[in-house]
Amino acid sequence: MVNRKDIGSWLSGPDTSNISKFPGERLGQPESGPGSMARAGRRILAICIDWGLSLLISNAFFGGDPTATLAVFAVEQMLLVGLLGYSVGHRIMGIEVVKLDGRQPSLLDGVIRAVLICLVIPCIIVDADHRGLHDRAIKTILIRR
Repeated sequence: MVNRKDIGSWLSGPDTSNISKFPGERLGQPESGPGSMARAGRRILAICIDWGLSLLISNAFFGGDPTATLAVFAVEQMLLVGLLGYSVGHRIMGIEVVKLDGRQPSLLDGVIRAVLICLVIPCIIVDADHRGLHDRAIKTILIRR
């Protein structure tokens, strides 16, 4: 039998006690400043910078072929994120990719992340901590420097 207590909890809405106050809180990141989660604006500008550079290189060497542009973008992401922890766009926007334990991603992590970014869908599905599926797959976060 349903009693008033059951209905009262339903009317009061979902339990929000476990939801973090800001992106990255559950991961131990600060709310703002260095080490905080990179917000969408920085991330979008960084990927636009990387894509623009890839387009310039593709136009200069491959006649603007769309497949070449995507390949240049993928190689840039694989190598730079895998070896340095950031792409050109990340560096300009002051953000970097780090593993959840604070280490730098490996070259394999860079390859997996780049492939998933090129598929686009994993990038637009994000969680409460602003982590896309591509970051969740390799256990990384994008933080401000």
